[in-house]
Amino acid sequence: MKQVLQFMVISWVIASCNQVEKPTAQVDEPTKYGSNQGKYVTLYQTKIYYEEYGKGVPLLLLHQGLGSIENLSGIIPELSKHYRVIAPDAPGHGRSEHADTLSGERMAEYYSQLIDQLGLDSAYVMGWSLGGNTALLLAAKRPDKIKKVVSGASNAKASGLTEEGRNLLKEYTVEAVKEDKDWLEHYQQMNPEPEKWIKFWEDNQKMWAREIKIPDDKLTAIHVPVLLIRGDRDLIKLEHTIAMYKALRYGQLCVYPNVGHEMPEEKGSILAGIAIDFLNQRNAPN
Repeated sequence: MKQVLQFMVISWVIASCNQVEKPTAQVDEPTKYGSNQGKYVTLYQTKIYYEEYGKGVPLLLLHQGLGSIENLSGIIPELSKHYRVIAPDAPGHGRSEHADTLSGERMAEYYSQLIDQLGLDSAYVMGWSLGGNTALLLAAKRPDKIKKVVSGASNAKASGLTEEGRNLLKEYTVEAVKEDKDWLEHYQQMNPEPEKWIKFWEDNQKMWAREIKIPDDKLTAIHVPVLLIRGDRDLIKLEHTIAMYKALRYGQLCVYPNVGHEMPEEKGSILAGIAIDFLNQRNAPN
Protein backbone atom coordinates (compact mmCIF):
# COMPACT_ATOMS: atom_id res chain seq x y z
CA MET A 1 0.00 0.00 0.00
CA LYS A 2 1.15 3.47 -0.80
CA GLN A 3 1.50 5.75 2.19
CA VAL A 4 1.65 9.50 2.09
CA LEU A 5 3.91 11.03 4.68
CA GLN A 6 2.76 14.44 5.78
CA PHE A 7 4.80 16.75 7.91
CA MET A 8 4.94 20.42 8.90
CA VAL A 9 8.02 22.44 9.71
CA ILE A 10 7.40 25.70 11.54
CA SER A 11 10.23 28.10 12.34
CA TRP A 12 10.05 31.36 14.11
CA VAL A 13 12.32 34.28 13.39
CA ILE A 14 12.41 37.21 15.80
CA ALA A 15 13.05 40.53 14.09
CA SER A 16 11.96 44.01 15.08
CA CYS A 17 9.98 42.46 17.92
CA ASN A 18 7.82 40.58 15.37
CA GLN A 19 7.38 36.86 14.94
CA VAL A 20 7.29 35.61 11.36
CA GLU A 21 5.92 32.14 10.57
CA LYS A 22 7.61 30.44 7.64
CA PRO A 23 5.39 28.78 5.07
CA THR A 24 4.52 25.16 5.75
CA ALA A 25 6.79 22.80 3.83
CA GLN A 26 4.93 20.75 1.24
CA VAL A 27 5.43 17.08 0.48
CA ASP A 28 4.48 15.84 -2.95
CA GLU A 29 2.12 12.90 -2.97
CA PRO A 30 3.29 9.80 -4.86
CA THR A 31 2.24 9.73 -8.50
CA LYS A 32 -0.76 7.46 -8.95
CA TYR A 33 0.36 5.66 -12.07
CA GLY A 34 -2.63 4.23 -13.89
CA SER A 35 -4.89 6.96 -12.50
CA ASN A 36 -2.94 10.04 -13.46
CA GLN A 37 -4.93 12.06 -15.98
CA GLY A 38 -4.06 9.92 -18.99
CA LYS A 39 -5.55 10.11 -22.45
CA TYR A 40 -7.72 7.89 -24.62
CA VAL A 41 -7.12 6.87 -28.20
CA THR A 42 -9.57 4.82 -30.27
CA LEU A 43 -8.01 1.70 -31.80
CA TYR A 44 -10.15 -0.84 -33.64
CA GLN A 45 -13.24 0.94 -32.29
CA THR A 46 -11.96 0.42 -28.75
CA LYS A 47 -11.03 3.24 -26.39
CA ILE A 48 -7.53 2.54 -25.08
CA TYR A 49 -6.22 4.45 -22.09
CA TYR A 50 -2.56 5.47 -21.86
CA GLU A 51 -0.27 7.72 -19.84
CA GLU A 52 2.96 9.47 -20.85
CA TYR A 53 6.00 10.40 -18.77
CA GLY A 54 9.39 11.89 -19.60
CA LYS A 55 11.05 12.97 -22.84
CA GLY A 56 13.38 11.47 -25.39
CA VAL A 57 13.20 8.29 -27.43
CA PRO A 58 9.69 6.81 -27.15
CA LEU A 59 9.51 3.68 -24.99
CA LEU A 60 6.28 1.71 -25.24
CA LEU A 61 5.79 0.07 -21.84
CA LEU A 62 3.47 -2.96 -21.67
CA HIS A 63 2.12 -4.32 -18.39
CA GLN A 64 1.46 -7.92 -17.38
CA GLY A 65 -1.78 -9.84 -17.87
CA LEU A 66 -4.71 -9.10 -15.53
CA GLY A 67 -2.88 -5.93 -14.52
CA SER A 68 -2.64 -2.33 -15.63
CA ILE A 69 -0.27 0.61 -15.79
CA GLU A 70 -0.21 0.79 -12.00
CA ASN A 71 1.60 -2.56 -11.83
CA LEU A 72 4.61 -0.88 -13.44
CA SER A 73 4.76 1.94 -10.88
CA GLY A 74 8.10 0.61 -9.66
CA ILE A 75 9.89 1.15 -12.98
CA ILE A 76 8.18 4.13 -14.63
CA PRO A 77 9.90 6.84 -12.54
CA GLU A 78 13.44 5.78 -13.47
CA LEU A 79 12.63 4.95 -17.08
CA SER A 80 10.97 8.34 -17.56
CA LYS A 81 14.25 10.07 -16.66
CA HIS A 82 15.72 8.67 -19.87
CA TYR A 83 12.85 8.11 -22.32
CA ARG A 84 9.42 9.25 -23.35
CA VAL A 85 7.50 6.47 -21.62
CA ILE A 86 4.16 5.63 -23.24
CA ALA A 87 2.26 3.20 -21.02
CA PRO A 88 -1.11 1.90 -22.26
CA ASP A 89 -3.67 -0.24 -20.48
CA ALA A 90 -4.18 -3.33 -22.64
CA PRO A 91 -7.70 -3.92 -24.02
CA GLY A 92 -10.04 -4.90 -21.18
CA HIS A 93 -7.38 -4.10 -18.60
CA GLY A 94 -7.24 -1.09 -16.31
CA ARG A 95 -9.12 1.84 -17.83
CA SER A 96 -9.31 0.51 -21.40
CA GLU A 97 -12.46 -0.78 -23.07
CA HIS A 98 -12.80 -4.44 -23.95
CA ALA A 99 -11.72 -5.97 -27.24
CA ASP A 100 -13.60 -8.69 -29.09
CA THR A 101 -10.99 -11.22 -27.96
CA LEU A 102 -7.60 -11.38 -26.25
CA SER A 103 -4.30 -12.74 -27.50
CA GLY A 104 -0.73 -11.58 -27.79
CA GLU A 105 -1.15 -11.20 -31.53
CA ARG A 106 -4.29 -9.12 -31.10
CA MET A 107 -2.62 -6.85 -28.58
CA ALA A 108 0.35 -6.42 -30.91
CA GLU A 109 -2.11 -5.20 -33.55
CA TYR A 110 -3.50 -2.64 -31.11
CA TYR A 111 -0.05 -1.36 -30.16
CA SER A 112 1.02 -1.26 -33.79
CA GLN A 113 -1.89 1.05 -34.51
CA LEU A 114 -1.09 3.07 -31.38
CA ILE A 115 2.42 3.72 -32.76
CA ASP A 116 0.92 5.02 -35.99
CA GLN A 117 -1.75 7.15 -34.33
CA LEU A 118 0.84 8.79 -32.10
CA GLY A 119 3.03 9.41 -35.14
CA LEU A 120 6.14 7.72 -33.69
CA ASP A 121 9.06 7.51 -36.12
CA SER A 122 10.61 4.74 -34.04
CA ALA A 123 10.39 3.35 -30.54
CA TYR A 124 11.75 0.95 -27.99
CA VAL A 125 9.34 -1.52 -26.43
CA MET A 126 9.49 -3.11 -22.99
CA GLY A 127 6.97 -5.53 -21.54
CA TRP A 128 6.55 -7.93 -18.66
CA SER A 129 4.89 -11.38 -18.74
CA LEU A 130 2.00 -11.01 -21.22
CA GLY A 131 3.47 -7.62 -22.05
CA GLY A 132 6.81 -9.30 -22.69
CA ASN A 133 5.21 -11.73 -25.14
CA THR A 134 3.43 -8.87 -26.87
CA ALA A 135 6.65 -6.85 -27.10
CA LEU A 136 8.28 -9.66 -29.08
CA LEU A 137 5.27 -10.04 -31.37
CA LEU A 138 5.20 -6.29 -31.95
CA ALA A 139 8.88 -6.26 -32.87
CA ALA A 140 8.29 -9.03 -35.41
CA LYS A 141 5.28 -7.19 -36.80
CA ARG A 142 6.81 -3.70 -37.00
CA PRO A 143 10.51 -3.91 -37.90
CA ASP A 144 10.08 -0.45 -39.41
CA LYS A 145 9.32 1.06 -36.01
CA ILE A 146 10.69 -1.05 -33.14
CA LYS A 147 14.43 -0.59 -32.61
CA LYS A 148 15.07 -2.53 -29.39
CA VAL A 149 13.07 -4.87 -27.16
CA VAL A 150 13.14 -5.69 -23.45
CA SER A 151 11.00 -8.77 -22.89
CA GLY A 152 10.58 -9.81 -19.26
CA ALA A 153 9.17 -13.11 -17.94
CA SER A 154 7.97 -14.06 -21.42
CA ASN A 155 7.09 -17.52 -22.69
CA ALA A 156 6.67 -18.60 -26.30
CA LYS A 157 4.68 -21.69 -25.38
CA ALA A 158 2.26 -22.64 -22.62
CA SER A 159 4.35 -25.74 -21.99
CA GLY A 160 7.19 -23.40 -21.08
CA LEU A 161 5.55 -22.78 -17.70
CA THR A 162 6.66 -24.72 -14.67
CA GLU A 163 4.23 -27.14 -13.04
CA GLU A 164 3.64 -24.54 -10.34
CA GLY A 165 2.79 -21.96 -12.97
CA ARG A 166 0.33 -24.26 -14.75
CA ASN A 167 -1.36 -25.15 -11.48
CA LEU A 168 -1.77 -21.50 -10.57
CA LEU A 169 -3.51 -20.76 -13.87
CA LYS A 170 -5.91 -23.64 -13.25
CA GLU A 171 -6.89 -21.99 -9.98
CA TYR A 172 -7.70 -18.68 -11.71
CA THR A 173 -11.37 -19.43 -12.32
CA VAL A 174 -14.36 -17.09 -12.43
CA GLU A 175 -15.57 -18.56 -9.16
CA ALA A 176 -12.20 -17.87 -7.55
CA VAL A 177 -12.37 -14.26 -8.71
CA LYS A 178 -15.75 -13.83 -7.06
CA GLU A 179 -14.06 -14.75 -3.80
CA ASP A 180 -11.26 -12.25 -4.40
CA LYS A 181 -13.43 -9.27 -3.64
CA ASP A 182 -10.52 -6.81 -3.41
CA TRP A 183 -9.32 -7.56 -6.96
CA LEU A 184 -12.82 -7.55 -8.41
CA GLU A 185 -13.86 -4.33 -6.69
CA HIS A 186 -10.69 -2.56 -7.81
CA TYR A 187 -11.08 -3.82 -11.38
CA GLN A 188 -14.70 -2.72 -11.61
CA GLN A 189 -13.89 0.70 -10.17
CA MET A 190 -11.25 1.30 -12.84
CA ASN A 191 -12.68 -0.30 -15.95
CA PRO A 192 -15.15 1.66 -18.12
CA GLU A 193 -17.10 -1.54 -18.82
CA PRO A 194 -17.14 -3.25 -15.40
CA GLU A 195 -20.09 -5.49 -16.29
CA LYS A 196 -17.87 -7.36 -18.78
CA TRP A 197 -15.49 -8.70 -16.16
CA ILE A 198 -16.60 -12.33 -16.63
CA LYS A 199 -15.99 -12.14 -20.38
CA PHE A 200 -12.62 -10.55 -19.64
CA TRP A 201 -11.68 -13.40 -17.34
CA GLU A 202 -12.87 -16.09 -19.74
CA ASP A 203 -10.97 -14.46 -22.60
CA ASN A 204 -7.83 -14.59 -20.46
CA GLN A 205 -8.40 -18.26 -19.69
CA LYS A 206 -8.68 -19.03 -23.41
CA MET A 207 -5.49 -17.09 -24.04
CA TRP A 208 -3.62 -19.01 -21.33
CA ALA A 209 -4.83 -22.32 -22.79
CA ARG A 210 -3.27 -21.68 -26.21
CA GLU A 211 -0.04 -23.65 -26.53
CA ILE A 212 1.66 -21.32 -29.00
CA LYS A 213 2.14 -17.80 -27.67
CA ILE A 214 4.92 -16.71 -30.02
CA PRO A 215 5.43 -18.82 -33.17
CA ASP A 216 9.02 -19.82 -33.90
CA ASP A 217 9.04 -17.88 -37.16
CA LYS A 218 8.10 -14.71 -35.27
CA LEU A 219 11.08 -15.05 -32.93
CA THR A 220 13.53 -15.68 -35.76
CA ALA A 221 12.04 -12.78 -37.72
CA ILE A 222 13.11 -10.21 -35.10
CA HIS A 223 16.15 -8.42 -36.51
CA VAL A 224 16.75 -5.93 -33.68
CA PRO A 225 18.50 -6.35 -30.32
CA VAL A 226 16.37 -8.12 -27.71
CA LEU A 227 17.01 -8.48 -24.00
CA LEU A 228 15.24 -11.38 -22.32
CA ILE A 229 15.13 -10.85 -18.57
CA ARG A 230 13.67 -13.01 -15.84
CA GLY A 231 14.10 -13.95 -12.21
CA ASP A 232 15.76 -17.24 -11.36
CA ARG A 233 12.60 -18.20 -9.45
CA ASP A 234 10.15 -17.38 -12.21
CA LEU A 235 7.17 -19.57 -13.11
CA ILE A 236 8.73 -20.18 -16.52
CA LYS A 237 11.20 -23.00 -17.07
CA LEU A 238 14.75 -21.72 -17.37
CA GLU A 239 15.42 -24.05 -20.29
CA HIS A 240 12.45 -22.53 -22.12
CA THR A 241 13.86 -19.01 -21.70
CA ILE A 242 17.24 -20.23 -22.93
CA ALA A 243 15.59 -21.78 -26.01
CA MET A 244 13.93 -18.44 -26.77
CA TYR A 245 17.27 -16.69 -26.36
CA LYS A 246 18.95 -19.07 -28.78
CA ALA A 247 16.20 -18.49 -31.36
CA LEU A 248 16.83 -14.74 -31.40
CA ARG A 249 19.27 -13.33 -33.91
CA TYR A 250 20.50 -10.53 -31.64
CA GLY A 251 19.49 -11.78 -28.22
CA GLN A 252 20.85 -11.04 -24.77
CA LEU A 253 19.83 -12.87 -21.62
CA CYS A 254 19.70 -11.70 -18.00
CA VAL A 255 18.70 -14.04 -15.17
CA TYR A 256 18.43 -12.07 -11.94
CA PRO A 257 18.84 -13.96 -8.65
CA ASN A 258 16.39 -14.47 -5.82
CA VAL A 259 13.26 -13.10 -7.51
CA GLY A 260 10.27 -14.60 -9.27
CA HIS A 261 7.50 -13.43 -11.58
CA GLU A 262 6.87 -10.24 -9.57
CA MET A 263 10.17 -8.55 -10.38
CA PRO A 264 8.61 -5.20 -11.43
CA GLU A 265 7.04 -4.87 -7.99
CA GLU A 266 9.84 -6.44 -5.93
CA LYS A 267 12.94 -5.19 -7.76
CA GLY A 268 11.61 -2.26 -9.76
CA SER A 269 14.66 0.00 -9.59
CA ILE A 270 17.00 -2.85 -10.47
CA LEU A 271 14.82 -3.94 -13.39
CA ALA A 272 14.69 -0.38 -14.71
CA GLY A 273 18.46 -0.06 -14.40
CA ILE A 274 19.09 -3.26 -16.36
CA ALA A 275 16.70 -2.12 -19.10
CA ILE A 276 18.30 1.33 -19.33
CA ASP A 277 21.79 -0.16 -19.59
CA PHE A 278 20.65 -2.37 -22.47
CA LEU A 279 18.69 0.31 -24.29
CA ASN A 280 21.59 2.76 -24.04
CA GLN A 281 24.09 0.34 -25.57
CA ARG A 282 25.34 1.75 -28.84
CA ASN A 283 26.69 -1.46 -30.31
CA ALA A 284 24.85 -2.37 -33.53
CA PRO A 285 23.94 -5.92 -34.50
CA ASN A 286 26.64 -7.76 -36.46
